[in-house]
Amino acid sequence: MNTVKSALAQKNGTLIHVRSGDMVFKALEQMRDNRVRSVLVVDDDVLTGIVTQGDCAIKVLLPGLDAKVTPVSQVMTRNPMTVKLADPLEACMGLMANRGFRHLPVLENGKVVGVISIGDVVKDIIREMGLTINFLETYIKGHGVS
Repeated sequence: MNTVKSALAQKNGTLIHVRSGDMVFKALEQMRDNRVRSVLVVDDDVLTGIVTQGDCAIKVLLPGLDAKVTPVSQVMTRNPMTVKLADPLEACMGLMANRGFRHLPVLENGKVVGVISIGDVVKDIIREMGLTINFLETYIKGHGVS
């Protein structure tokens, strides 16, 4: 399996984020406009949290709060678990499965460089399976076995 770095290389590289003082409405707009389900919360180049669609629904919509006046800091997950570029995607998959995460911020030297989602991990698995299948088909055909 590949590393976080190789999975991030498959993405467009845009870091989608808001500040903790921004309103939840802005975070939801970012999610909608970028077709993602979470955004990082970054203040002064430091990761302070992550906010997901679920956070917005459960912590804003259900209690009847107004997303236009509720700050992200009120609903975000503070100090989220992070991974590094060199970490294997298999380890990320384990974290996601065991802890119920769908998104893991990626830090390198204390700086946010991206986010790995469960979808990124699945795409990598599918890509690896395709390479393995192609290799095996070539191997079998090359040896006269049909």
